[in-house]
Amino acid sequence: MIRRARTSGHLSLPLPSLEPWAKLNGATFNGIQCAEIPGSGSGVVAERDLRGATSGDEKSVDGDGPLMTVPKELILSLDSVKMFALADRDLREVLEGMGDFARTTRGAIMIFLLTQATTAYPELKEPRIGTRTPFTEYIQFLPTELLPTSWTSDERYLLTTTTLHPATDAKQASLHREFETLHKATKDVKWCADTWWNPTSPTHLDVSDWKFVDSMYRSRALEYPGIGDAMVPCIDMANHAAGSDTIALYEMDGEGNAVLVLREGVSVRKGDEVTITYGDAKGACEMVFSYGFIDDAMVREGDAKELFLDLEMMGDDPLAMAKNRVSTAAPGVKLMRTDEGVEWVSEYVYLIVVNEEDGLEFEVLQTTDGGRELRVSWKGDSLSDIGTLPSLLEKEELWPVFQLRAAAIIQARVEEQLASMEAFSDELQNIRFGEGTDIREKPRDLAVKLHVLEKELCRKASQALAMEVEALSGTEIVKRYIAEMNGGGEPDEEVDLS
Repeated sequence: MIRRARTSGHLSLPLPSLEPWAKLNGATFNGIQCAEIPGSGSGVVAERDLRGATSGDEKSVDGDGPLMTVPKELILSLDSVKMFALADRDLREVLEGMGDFARTTRGAIMIFLLTQATTAYPELKEPRIGTRTPFTEYIQFLPTELLPTSWTSDERYLLTTTTLHPATDAKQASLHREFETLHKATKDVKWCADTWWNPTSPTHLDVSDWKFVDSMYRSRALEYPGIGDAMVPCIDMANHAAGSDTIALYEMDGEGNAVLVLREGVSVRKGDEVTITYGDAKGACEMVFSYGFIDDAMVREGDAKELFLDLEMMGDDPLAMAKNRVSTAAPGVKLMRTDEGVEWVSEYVYLIVVNEEDGLEFEVLQTTDGGRELRVSWKGDSLSDIGTLPSLLEKEELWPVFQLRAAAIIQARVEEQLASMEAFSDELQNIRFGEGTDIREKPRDLAVKLHVLEKELCRKASQALAMEVEALSGTEIVKRYIAEMNGGGEPDEEVDLS
């Protein structure tokens, strides 16, 4: 529905109409406008020279207040969707049908956006569907974000060996399951059957519509204090820039309105772009996944910031199945770039490296209702929260041994990832794209940049882990442990610590 409508010119309003819409709905602009920006689509631009507050000032922009104020009634959140549903029976029926999913912020907003797109469709022959709100027009200003979930299969293939490849596959599968749930939950709702699920209706849905509202939410939602994740019209038109390149901040004023203010001490010249940050800590993979671009600063610095690699239990570990049953940690390791180098974080790896001979025990207990439950303990003490295992291991004399085991496993996984990326690099460079192919230039450019950044992070992580393994191997506790494992032999004999 949405793709067809936008191709034909429906469900699309020109950007110059945004400011009149905003003013009509109580939003105010102060010295800025939303405009087309070469290479970035749309964004927020200064109409005059602007000056941020300095220490001691009470005003933020030439004494005139925030750059933009969006009334709380225009903030799209879980609570506001609930309020809209009170006056919109059609929306309420879908929300009720979707159960727990519709009680989440993401679920409620996606359903709301889909019903608003249906309401806005000009060729709808059925009686009026839903209730028109300011968002009936606003969704028509939002661009179609080119996120990996909407890439062609050939474009997604370019992500091979990046951490975005499995993440995109998993998201695709999740979106298809959600769409099937939507169909099952609403196929017997009359207005949905007549519009969404009627093949002859102009508002007939397919999974691309669900992907569209997902990308709309994912790329536009911001976290606001006191509200949580929300979509805020006009402010969400501001593009991202990290670190010192961030020009403005989004906040809540004392009346609950969303405001855009210049950072303290920042000045902007007429015609310059006013940017916000979507999250300075986010890595290159997450930026492409959620927003469809990579921060320019990451490319300049050659820094992916972070990535997540999956880990698996040892194939010959008799406790592997039990460990996975009780694990509450993500099955992998996060590599993070820091000022000191590359660090890793993983609770899961410590569950991999400890075994029965170390003190980890499992037993099956019968519950009072006749069922069975798996109990895990460490040196005889029950572990109600397996997440506390790393902190318990830190107290052990053999902590350096456990650290070495963990570092060795992660080092092997990083080297495996690095080898895979190296092997795919030549193929990636030789894949044709552009005219006559199913590969567009932008997805190809993003895939190549992501490969370069993640490969460099893996290379630095491999070096850091090699140094960590060497340092841990030289500790007295590890040397003594190796000697004991060798039955009193020389401590430098090779031992598989994993």
